[in-house]
Amino acid sequence: MIDLHYWPTPNGHKIAIFLEEAGLDYTIHPVDIGAGDQFKPDYLKISPNNKMPAIVDRDPGDGGAPISVFESGAILAYLANKTGRFVPADLRGRTQVSQWLHWQMGGLGPMTGQYGHFHVYAPEDLPYAKDRYQREVLRLLGVLDRQLEGREFIAADVFSIADMAAHPWINPYTKAPFDLTPFANVRRWHAAIAERPAVKRAYALADKYGAKREMTPEMHKILFGTPTTTA
Repeated sequence: MIDLHYWPTPNGHKIAIFLEEAGLDYTIHPVDIGAGDQFKPDYLKISPNNKMPAIVDRDPGDGGAPISVFESGAILAYLANKTGRFVPADLRGRTQVSQWLHWQMGGLGPMTGQYGHFHVYAPEDLPYAKDRYQREVLRLLGVLDRQLEGREFIAADVFSIADMAAHPWINPYTKAPFDLTPFANVRRWHAAIAERPAVKRAYALADKYGAKREMTPEMHKILFGTPTTTA
């Protein structure tokens, strides 16, 4: 059994997609990041960087005590190793998937997140920051579009953790959408992945666990500043 500490963000979606695709038994433990759940002492024991998601595997492959894992890329790699799925068995295939997983973790995710922050959440209009991150996300979309030329999936002949990692980070901000018209391969790939039944089930979790509310000053402080409490 996997305990998934989750909130419906792009990084949360990644892990839900894996668990649904693999058919693993899991239990969701909501981490309401707008309310500061990520700073609670019990959560920090499994996710010391006070970020979401995290997992606790109560049936690890070595038969020992439960294993906790934080950082979405590390979680995907751990689950792929646990199940032997969604990563090729050969050295070259594994390397391809690994480098594109790291590309998402070090590039597409952080840059898109900063784009969203300055276009949607920043308390003041900062044209330099908005332009900086928009141009970088467009560059990364171009990188991905070239990689997907003639390919069904990002890094292998089959669906992999590289696809799971990148998919939720394509145009995640409805209040500041990108025009994806120039990126035909990205649009084709993104639409095809979205039609997978397991991916649909993973994204549907947002309706059950997401908090539908407007950003308040206190939530903004919790998410982007120093929280008023850690308990």
